[in-house]
Amino acid sequence: MLDDMEGISKIDKSNMLKSIEDFPEQIKKSYEIVESSTLKSIYKVDNVIFSGMGGSAISGDILQAFFRDKLDIPIYVNRQYELPKWSHKDTLVLIQSYSGNTEETLSSFKHAYQKRCKIIGISSGGKLEEFCKKRDIDHIKIPSGYQPRAATGYMLFSALLALKKTGILRMDIDKDIQETIAVAENFRDKNKKDVPTEKNLSKQISKKIYQKIPQIYGWKEYTPIAKRWCTQFNENSKIICRYDEVSESNHNDIVGWSLDSDVTKKFICILFREKNEESIYLSTRLDFMKKLFETNAADTVEINIDGKKRLAKMIYTMYLGDFVSFYLAILRNIDPTPVSIISELKEELAKI
Repeated sequence: MLDDMEGISKIDKSNMLKSIEDFPEQIKKSYEIVESSTLKSIYKVDNVIFSGMGGSAISGDILQAFFRDKLDIPIYVNRQYELPKWSHKDTLVLIQSYSGNTEETLSSFKHAYQKRCKIIGISSGGKLEEFCKKRDIDHIKIPSGYQPRAATGYMLFSALLALKKTGILRMDIDKDIQETIAVAENFRDKNKKDVPTEKNLSKQISKKIYQKIPQIYGWKEYTPIAKRWCTQFNENSKIICRYDEVSESNHNDIVGWSLDSDVTKKFICILFREKNEESIYLSTRLDFMKKLFETNAADTVEINIDGKKRLAKMIYTMYLGDFVSFYLAILRNIDPTPVSIISELKEELAKI
């Protein structure tokens, strides 16, 4: 099925694959969008909050992990209606909602405004753009027409470049982004639908996952990538998925794997590996987990990370998950784009 071009097109009615393949172009266009924006310099910031939900919030998770040892100010990701009590006038809040109409995110915007936080809005329009215009608040407008989870290139790199343009980020990030584009383009060309399964890593992994429950393990900067894989399996593939973090999972999760074989045999475990960069402690943990899963799970997959700089490696790993989740949807004969149950919930909330 994965090598049937016509069959893939019939299942992928809304052309999610085109949106996934468009990711490197989203990065390039983000340069133009942010450069042409009227973002003002920001001279004093004590902390940064990314406020959003779902596909609009994952960019905050990724940047929080990327900057963990690169910025002197803390980054917090907010997925609530309100901001933390400690936020104040020297807190920068990046309000991210792809549609511009996300209920929780608009509420957090109002809260940030009441607390006199510094605010940058990022959306394709909607009420968030209106809120920003009415209050003379900087807003970055990105292209519409995507599912939020398929616009991560715009959300992530617009936010990253906004931090650079406002002066909060002082490190040179251009080489990191250029390598990321090159790595993403190279990966995309090797994983398109016309690349046969025997040469297509994404198709191969999706076939291993088919009819199993994926359990993804991240570590350090790859923990938000594991989360992204999980949510892409939820929304694109329409399956249940779990993710966890090493080494925290070694203090609890592995116990369940050791004594519940009737359940564990339904799972496939996915481990991110970067063997040249892993500490002896991390390698020992991951090797131990691999042996445990090979005995107790249905299957185990190691993902070898590609790239030189941290950003490129993170995005390579994320991008692989996007393609895998798409091909898994095709194997399940399910259009990856619609998320009807989320729409149903929004309709219920609209009645309140």
